[in-house]
Amino acid sequence: MDARTENKPAPVKNRTTLDRKSERELVLTRTINGPARLVFEAWTKAELFKRWWVPKSMGVTLLSCEMDVRVGGGYRLVFGSDPENSTAFFGRYLEVVPHSRLVWTNDEAGEAGQITTVTFEEKAGKTLVVMHELHPSKEALDAALGSYDGMSETFEQLDELLVTLGATTSH
Repeated sequence: MDARTENKPAPVKNRTTLDRKSERELVLTRTINGPARLVFEAWTKAELFKRWWVPKSMGVTLLSCEMDVRVGGGYRLVFGSDPENSTAFFGRYLEVVPHSRLVWTNDEAGEAGQITTVTFEEKAGKTLVVMHELHPSKEALDAALGSYDGMSETFEQLDELLVTLGATTSH
């Protein structure tokens, strides 16, 4: 008797790791249940990104999401409970290698903004996602540490999205 087949399909829970590599560097690692092509699309298509990026437990939403994913292109994300109580994050893309690598700036913090590099490595239909954050100083990283608290939930939401994408792309 297999109870799993009687319930809705649930993604396998993968562990998100967060490692401080130096005074200025953090690395988040997670295996995502889906091929690199779909995982990359979830990071680069605004309509998909909006569906998984903000942890539901935070009580805020991604009010707007603009992404021009090309070298020199920009992004602008606005989070909040409503437009009057919102925060914008924005920057520009430095590298875009389809299905394998994204690099962008985080310009809202000015000189204190980090550079984010995300790599996607497919293995047996799953994708190892490595998100590397390089902050300009130890102080900038220390100040940003709390913003990483919801990343495990965020990546779980990405896994959930990929279950629905896999169901819709296979028909």
